[in-house]
Amino acid sequence: MRFCRILFVLLSEQRRQNGFFCPVSCSARFLFHCCSSSKPRSSPPNCSEPLITGPYPSRLLEKAVQELTRLPGVGRKTALRYALYLLRQSPEVVHSFAQSLTDLRDHVSHCKICHNLSDHDICDICAANNRDRTQVCVVENVHSVMCIEQTGQYNGLYHVLGGIISPMDGIGPSDIELASLISRAEEGEIKEVILALSPTMEGDTTNFYISRRLAHLDLKISVIARGVSVGDGLEYTDEVTLGRSILGRTPLQS
Repeated sequence: MRFCRILFVLLSEQRRQNGFFCPVSCSARFLFHCCSSSKPRSSPPNCSEPLITGPYPSRLLEKAVQELTRLPGVGRKTALRYALYLLRQSPEVVHSFAQSLTDLRDHVSHCKICHNLSDHDICDICAANNRDRTQVCVVENVHSVMCIEQTGQYNGLYHVLGGIISPMDGIGPSDIELASLISRAEEGEIKEVILALSPTMEGDTTNFYISRRLAHLDLKISVIARGVSVGDGLEYTDEVTLGRSILGRTPLQS
């Protein structure tokens, strides 16, 4: 058995160097047959197709793979699978896919009021008449807007900063959309500013800076609640989160 394990390791290393990936199921079958059969096997059973480590059969395919690897979390293997999938689709599907990406880059802009993504100069949220214009929720990015909107619990307006203050990363107050937020608050229509930034050191720093810049205005400045997640036990909660939950406790409504 020990000899079979050593042989299996050597064969797996040789196949890996040759550009093959052997899944666990194939390796286990080879080890079982090698140990149970009197006839030695010269190689593991058929595995998945080898990775392409040499030149591509088409330069256009190689270029497409290189471009797809620009996407976050996409390596060459995944990019190759995407490229081959697109080649199997009809020209209409591929052209529609490519056109949607082109339109995304060329025609999607930022709202002039809140800096949210929009197809027009003013986004649908800022243009809506049924929104509470006395509340503004300050968020870090567009993804935060989408997350809050999915809850269905907020009916006010937004202000997207486009980042948070982070001295370690060289991001200061002038690098985010703070001036336009102060200008909106000074117009007088806003009565409450809700700070909905991430509960990190950079997020707390940004919250503190915004509160100091808005301190001269007659505004209610609030921060979203922080505490124990619904369904989690106290024994699995870290000390900082649990401490904030106790300090930020709310009256029980019967």
